[in-house]
Amino acid sequence: MKLKHLSRALAVATIAGGLMLPEMAGAEKLVILHTNDTHSQIDPIETTGLGGVLRRKAAIDSVRAAEPNVLLVDAGDAVQGSLFFYLFKGEVEARLMNAMGVDIGILGNHEFDNGMEALAEMMKMRKDDLLATNYYMEDSALKGLFKPYTIRTVGGKRIGFIGVNLNPTGMIAEGNAEGVVYSDAIKSADLTAEYLKKVLKADAVVAVTHIGYAPETPPGDDILADQSEYIDVIIGGHTHTVIDSSTQTGLQRSQATNDDGLPVLIAQTGKSGAYLGKIEIDLDSIGTGSKTYRPKSELITIDSRFDKTPDAEMAAIIAEYRPAVDSLLSIPVGTARRNIERAGVRELNFMADFIYTRGKEMQPKPVDFAIINRGGLRTDIPKGTISKGQVINLLPFYNKILVLEISGRDLRPVFDAMARVGGNGVSSQVYAEFDPEDEVATKVIVNGKPLDDDKIYRVATIDYLAKGGDYMYGLKEGKVVGESDKWLYDEMIDWLTTGSGKNKSFGDGSPKPRMIPVNR
Repeated sequence: MKLKHLSRALAVATIAGGLMLPEMAGAEKLVILHTNDTHSQIDPIETTGLGGVLRRKAAIDSVRAAEPNVLLVDAGDAVQGSLFFYLFKGEVEARLMNAMGVDIGILGNHEFDNGMEALAEMMKMRKDDLLATNYYMEDSALKGLFKPYTIRTVGGKRIGFIGVNLNPTGMIAEGNAEGVVYSDAIKSADLTAEYLKKVLKADAVVAVTHIGYAPETPPGDDILADQSEYIDVIIGGHTHTVIDSSTQTGLQRSQATNDDGLPVLIAQTGKSGAYLGKIEIDLDSIGTGSKTYRPKSELITIDSRFDKTPDAEMAAIIAEYRPAVDSLLSIPVGTARRNIERAGVRELNFMADFIYTRGKEMQPKPVDFAIINRGGLRTDIPKGTISKGQVINLLPFYNKILVLEISGRDLRPVFDAMARVGGNGVSSQVYAEFDPEDEVATKVIVNGKPLDDDKIYRVATIDYLAKGGDYMYGLKEGKVVGESDKWLYDEMIDWLTTGSGKNKSFGDGSPKPRMIPVNR
């Protein structure tokens, strides 16, 4: 690898502002606390009782009180997942992150959910160093808000940080990342890390990433670690992976090796703020080329033991927005006879069948089947009365139901894309089998007949998928012949309160998977 091949983003920002901050108090150890995919989870998680930002702040304060050199890092997707984001578009999360004292942050894909202008307004509120190494954004609404790297000097050692992001295509809704130019994550990350070490004399490089640990669509942190030469620590997000080094699986995931045989630590905390990551770096051991030293990592469980010392500033911020949130949670719209699980088979089947039913009602011609993605369902809901706010939390995106006319030939890569994620949501008119190793659909039956390449099917889905979201690029070949004028969550609320779903149990779908893995 040659330094002359540095990306345009790095070249611009090298002139404009790879900021080197003042030296922190001398010590032999640096502690990095980290979060990822907290997804607007302001309160403790309803189903597990873990998490909550006030508890997290108490845990952070306890570490800061014990250690002289502490940095707080966030690996993206700090938003989208609760009514606080739905109602206030990231304002609450930005204020709380500032109050928490986040030092370094990067973008996740969900930061883009409301488009570039809204994202720019949200990021202008943030006080942390915002990093984006492989996104060039100088021709976008985010111009001037992000840097490709930063360096912190701690105990006489220079620690470089870079921010590595996923490819927007197929993951971020079409049009929501306008003006963002993506560069290859692996090449950009390691070239920048090389620049930090060879030119700016960094002793270690920490990659803060939102590409996922071994995601269905590579590259992920596992590949970044394996193919890089200059990165020492990877703090990741996106796949909601819990990397707990106290378990055998977590230890194996955390202990990677780079292209030169040197150790790389990989850390990730799962989702929704249930855990706070903690990394300890022995400053005397970094930059020595040791093939045996790697930083220590652990997860701090964010639970009720941190309830005794709530932060007054953060509590006051939350109190400003609480009434609007509580008002939506107080409006009953339906009932669930059992716990609703966002990743459950019955819930996915229920949503696919609901979209099929609405698709049939939207236009006069028959609909063959429906498709929905697992990622469209965002939270669990306890059994009992369901509120309007809970439905919005479950289906928070600005998606609309539409009907496509599309050939069976163009549908085949769509089923292959669903196979790559272990199967996805299809309505009861479909039975499919897929090879989990080759990640392709091997059999697709629609209304009792094999998928016909030459037939034109009418498929109900959501506009995010119709535009190629979740890598279902084949759906972009379809022609829209019907479209709802309401958001998906409003469709569901209407169905529960005044439609045919009234007095029915919410989420009662078939328990039988409709896409089946078959080893061959």
